[in-house]
Amino acid sequence: MADRSPRRPAADPESFHVNAAGRRVPLDVNGHVSLPYEGVGFHRAAGSKHGPPIRSCSEYPADGDKRVADLKAALERCGLRDGMTISTHHHLRNGDQVALAALRAAAELGVKDLVWFPSASFPCHEPVIDLMEQGVVHHIEGSMNGPLGAYCSEGRMRGLGVLRSHGGRWQAIQDGEIHVDIAVIAAPTADPFGNADGSHGPSACGSLGFALADSMYADRVIVVTDNLVPFPCIPWQIQGNNVDFVVEVESIGDPSKIVSGTTQLTRSPDRLLIAEYVARFLRDAEIVRDGFSFQAGAGGIALAFVGFIKEIMREQGVKARFVRGGSSSYLVDMLNEGLTDYILDGQTFDLAGVASIGSDPRHVPTSPFTSYNWHGKGNFASMVDAVVLGATEVDVDFNANVVTHSDGMLLHGIGGWQNCLFSGCTILALPAFRDRIPVIVDEVTTITGPGELIDVVVTERGIAVNPRRTDLLEALERSGTDLPIRSIEEIKQEVEHVVGGPPEKPRLLDVPVAVIKWVDGTVLDTVWQVADEAD
Repeated sequence: MADRSPRRPAADPESFHVNAAGRRVPLDVNGHVSLPYEGVGFHRAAGSKHGPPIRSCSEYPADGDKRVADLKAALERCGLRDGMTISTHHHLRNGDQVALAALRAAAELGVKDLVWFPSASFPCHEPVIDLMEQGVVHHIEGSMNGPLGAYCSEGRMRGLGVLRSHGGRWQAIQDGEIHVDIAVIAAPTADPFGNADGSHGPSACGSLGFALADSMYADRVIVVTDNLVPFPCIPWQIQGNNVDFVVEVESIGDPSKIVSGTTQLTRSPDRLLIAEYVARFLRDAEIVRDGFSFQAGAGGIALAFVGFIKEIMREQGVKARFVRGGSSSYLVDMLNEGLTDYILDGQTFDLAGVASIGSDPRHVPTSPFTSYNWHGKGNFASMVDAVVLGATEVDVDFNANVVTHSDGMLLHGIGGWQNCLFSGCTILALPAFRDRIPVIVDEVTTITGPGELIDVVVTERGIAVNPRRTDLLEALERSGTDLPIRSIEEIKQEVEHVVGGPPEKPRLLDVPVAVIKWVDGTVLDTVWQVADEAD
């Protein structure tokens, strides 16, 4: 049986601070001073952006051919050593084969205590647990889905996990909060110079936007491809001028596994009703109009919502100026039907999206810099009229959780969820209970988004509008809506009556295992070790 004794000490009261969200957070995260969350919009960044080392053309082949034999050779030439940070991206989602290959190559070189900095992880990355047990990987700064999240929650990871949004990850790299020593970029198409594209080739995955910051700011950059083409690779999303080495492999992954359980249309009648409620709410709150914009997440309810909103748009004869992706066949259909001018795409959730982004100039790849980075001169997020998201929990103050469950287990990442909260209308579409466990609680287990940014909670048992949004309530009154608008407390009480009471409080130890960063780099909350039966 695995040893679940904590590898990190219990919390020292002197090393923690209660932040503006009322949460106890560490002042030291993996040896670096951290800043507690100050509230939405209060923290102001200072200083200059981080810059990678200056390189000279004299260090690189004059013919532009940067190929090396394999990942092991590339890592050696990058000067890999103990304690370095290696970054990877997740555009191939559960089909990725490059991140694990890079970390295993590092293990063969005998290095220890690496920090793995993925833009996200998936069940296919479960073998990284073995590398952590061997001492090759010290800790993960990135989402830890499923098995990796459980490993962290059990207190078995030696360092603190650090969870950031997609925009927060760009912010952390750009600001020098985390220093990427070596970036390993899986590229569906590349040339020997290192120009790379994600939208073409046998392993095409769509945009490579999540890897763009890594290519720009890392000390060393390795491009790994299974589709090497003669220079120039057109189009390119990663510029070869930022790349040190190119490695050709048989396969970078399985693009069919881009589609996962979180990117499947729901068939549940209750969830379909929720999706319909969301679309009708946007209509009755006067948000659906010619030239409006929206973003829907990758969950089954959000995908079903797209079908309902399309019908309303046709009925009203309106067209969206743009829709934000994660793209799927549902958004691609909207583009092809003339219901939107553009898809502004951060990542691609199915093969229809991959084909579209590779062939239609109206389907535009974006990066977290343009879409989400809080430390930029504005971003797209606040320009979106409405966003439809999910959550694991929401409380009566509209604070929301997307990373832990009611038992305290850390099983999900943040993704772009936090960044989307700045839209004109943020809607959480979620069932009132899952497995007879209520979703609306007195206080969320982990705060991932503050309640002042959550505008509407839509369940099959009613719709709760944040009292701060008097404008939405007034619009609903003008429209004479017949939607079931209720207080969040009323919905909570009804659900608890149905299931027999509120969920049990999680059994947590006073041992921190991870922190949740806010979009500005401050620490919003702490994830605590889950107690086992013996505790």
